Amino acid sequence: MKKMLFVAVLMVSGLLSGCNKLTQYTVSEQEINQALQKHNNFSKDIGLPGVADAHIVLTNLSSAIGREEPNKVTLNGVANLEMTSLFGNQKATIDLKLKALPVFNKEQGAIFLQEMEVVDAKVKPEKMQSVVQTMLPYLNQSLRSYFNKQPAYVLREDASEGEAMAKKLAKGIEVKPGEIVIPFTN
Repeated sequence: MKKMLFVAVLMVSGLLSGCNKLTQYTVSEQEINQALQKHNNFSKDIGLPGVADAHIVLTNLSSAIGREEPNKVTLNGVANLEMTSLFGNQKATIDLKLKALPVFNKEQGAIFLQEMEVVDAKVKPEKMQSVVQTMLPYLNQSLRSYFNKQPAYVLREDASEGEAMAKKLAKGIEVKPGEIVIPFTN
């Protein structure tokens, strides 16, 4: 009797896990990180021409989905700064921590990272900290504008069956620790 009950429980759980594939598609943190590699080497020139010009290149982007704050994606990356000013040329490396709200755009079948904001910036060498602090609002605005226009992840119809189905039937997204779930039903 116990064996039959155990087999029945296994069959029901197998059916339920199989149904999950029919009701949702999951994008893992690893898949988001692979897609973010396309955004590596984001570069921007900011400053006041003739007074202080800065060239910033963002590299090594990686995400933590829903781990630090519910419904948010935390990004870590490195920004290399080359600055030319009245005081000469200077270089710095900035370890950035960013937070963003993942939003699904049904028409494009894409996940965008909106409301991007720099939440921490560690500068090396430290003597450049005050200079970088004055530039962070400009960098923050540039990153926000860029990620509002460039998707972090795009569902493809020519990919797996689940991804193609997600592109057609998606009803939004749910952020869970380590993954973004795209449900097909409300």
